[in-house]
Amino acid sequence: MTDYAILIIGTLHSNSNRTLSSIEIAKNVNLNQSTVAKIVKILSSNNLIKTNRGVNGGCSLAKSVSDINLVDVIQAIEGPIALTACIDGADVSCGVRNSCFMDGSWNKINNAIRSALENISLAELFDPSLMFPKKDDNPQILNKKI
Repeated sequence: MTDYAILIIGTLHSNSNRTLSSIEIAKNVNLNQSTVAKIVKILSSNNLIKTNRGVNGGCSLAKSVSDINLVDVIQAIEGPIALTACIDGADVSCGVRNSCFMDGSWNKINNAIRSALENISLAELFDPSLMFPKKDDNPQILNKKI
């Protein structure tokens, strides 16, 4: 569902000059309208998109895609990022936490993943040149035959 949410946000971003109905979004991303409506509701309740009812209603972004990172979308759709039940803040408690030699160690890994996802904005995903800036062209490398 997270990948669908990113597609929906991308569609709203590429149509930022107008609001789109869930039917229009569904056609654009090739999903059924009920799935889009469900995701729109979640994204709206997490303040990632705005919805307006009525004749001129529809969906639009609540903020710029440069201000939305992957953690925002993942947590809106999936809930807290937790690799295992051992993670602080996990929805489910770990049944073997008292006897596990890994107790607490997963937090370090989980925090590293979360930090990496926090540092990637949707603007970077929608424009890969922001994520992978062009380095100085090196003609020796460019002309090298493989």
